This record gives sequence, C-alpha cells and structure tokens, in this order.
Amino acid sequence: MAIKILANDGLSEAGKQHLEKNNFEVITTKVAQNQLIDYINKHQIEALLVRSATQVRKDIIDACPSLKLIGRGGVGMDNIDVKYAQSKRLHVINTPASSANSVAELVFAHLFTGVRFLHDANRNMPLEGEERFNELKKSYTNGVELRGKTLGIIGFGRIGQAVARMAIGLGMNILAYDPKVSEATVELSFFDGQTLSFNLRTVEKEQLLMNADFITLNNSPEQKGYVLDEPEFAMMKEGVGIINLARGGALNEIALMKALDDDKVAFAGLDVFENEPNPSVHLLMHPQVSLTPHIGASTIEAQDRIGMELAIQIVNLLK
Repeated sequence: MAIKILANDGLSEAGKQHLEKNNFEVITTKVAQNQLIDYINKHQIEALLVRSATQVRKDIIDACPSLKLIGRGGVGMDNIDVKYAQSKRLHVINTPASSANSVAELVFAHLFTGVRFLHDANRNMPLEGEERFNELKKSYTNGVELRGKTLGIIGFGRIGQAVARMAIGLGMNILAYDPKVSEATVELSFFDGQTLSFNLRTVEKEQLLMNADFITLNNSPEQKGYVLDEPEFAMMKEGVGIINLARGGALNEIALMKALDDDKVAFAGLDVFENEPNPSVHLLMHPQVSLTPHIGASTIEAQDRIGMELAIQIVNLLK
C-alpha cells in the first residue's frame, strides 16, 4: 500500500510528482484545523506537510498514532511543537535551503520601497495624484540610495547570507550578527560564469545596532522574546530603516511604532507580525510601514524547490 501524505497547505507539482513516482499517495485537500485529527485518523495519514497556516501542536501529535513525519515547507517551525514531536519519535523536517533567495529579494523590495517612499506613494497617488501631483512629487524628493550605506543583518544563516550577496552587489557595507556564526564565505555568481568570494566576520549585536543605516531581521538568532525592543531601538542611528522577515514577535511592534512616531526609525518593512493572521490595525495603517502578508517564500521558484526538498527528504526517511 502507498504511504499517505497530507499536504495541508499545498505542495508544488514537482514535489508531488516525485513522491508519487516513489509510491506515495499525496492528498492536497485543505483540512480545517479543528478537523485535522479526525481526517488524519480516518485516512491513516503517515506524513503531514504544512506551511505557516496549519498548527501542529501536542493535541495532534498525541491523537494521531499513524503519523510518522511532520514537514514544514519553509524555514521557521514556530507552528510545530518540534521537540515534543521528536520525543514521540516523529521525524520533523523543514526546507532551510529552498527559500533563501526569494526571502532575500523581498528584503530588498521593502528596502527600495522604504528609501523611495513607494509604500506611501502607492497609497496616495490613486487618491490624490491627479489633483496634487506636484505636491506629492515634492514630498517624495528626499529619497536615498542604498549604495554606500551599511546594512545590518541579524541572523546570518542561509537567508542572511543571501541578503549579504545582494547587498554586496548593490555596493553596500555589511555588518552581520549571529551568535552561532563567527564568519561565512559569501559567493557572488554572475551571468558570464565569473564568481567573487567575500569572507565576512560577524560582529557584536551592539556594534551592528549603533552603526547600521538599515537593519534586517532574518531567521533571528534568539528563538524566544524580542530581538529588537526599546533598548535596541535606543542604540540605533536616527532615521534607521527596519525590515522584519524573520518571525512575528522578533520585534516589539509597540516599541517600533513609537520609534517611527519619534523619527528614530524612518520606515519599516514587515512581512511577519506578532498577531498573525490578525495584525494590529494601528500598524497596518501606519504611513511609514511597508507591508506584505507573510509571502517571503511565496515565489514559483521557491515553492518548486521547497516541494522537491521535502519530497527527497520524505523518500529518504520513510522508504
């Protein structure tokens, strides 16, 4: 009999085909959270694949004896009780390599948006562009370039290093902090086959906070609590830009809004939020914040890579 897999938050066609070729049955029915236990038990699901939407907590792990594997299509596993699942001898896997480039590109989408006021212009131009064109033009004339500026990267794993590659290509200076990484070699590959390697050493968090023009949170090193809170904002330069694609709760959103209102922070770009899927309306309405709804890995290319990375791991573990 084929091993049954429930891909509750979807799976790329490439990943699905790889699994089916290896005699797995892949079910992509979206099952509501409160019906998951019944569905898994009824269909004797052995592997449950999720992204950020589905929660896999102790109740599911305890109530579903057929489960052998839980897979997360992405990097962070805040929505899975990982240690508890492992204590029950379940495999828990994720895809740390597949989404790095897509997340890094979204970091720069938010950075470019912030330094050229695109988040505000895109709100105001449809409403007032016809009547107040020259006034709006004047209000957006003080943009800045990224070239020559210092980017602070908090979390220097695969995503942080992908961010560094792009920043180097733009001519930015890099300050990286990660207590688990002392140095890393970042390689840039070009269209004609040439490559350039840069050896980057990480710095103390305080040095980064005091010297960075922009700060991006990527796979934040501290797993619990705020990485950026009032004391950290106080150390930063005036007019810094803040980007968070790490996890909701990596920064204190109330402290961030105060820093924005006090002009300590010039702009913020947020893809993740403390209270997903119901972010603070005050944050959503703030004129200095660029917003996306947790789409860091949501590109066609990344989803294909995630699906294949999950599929290969599953075949290796369950066959």
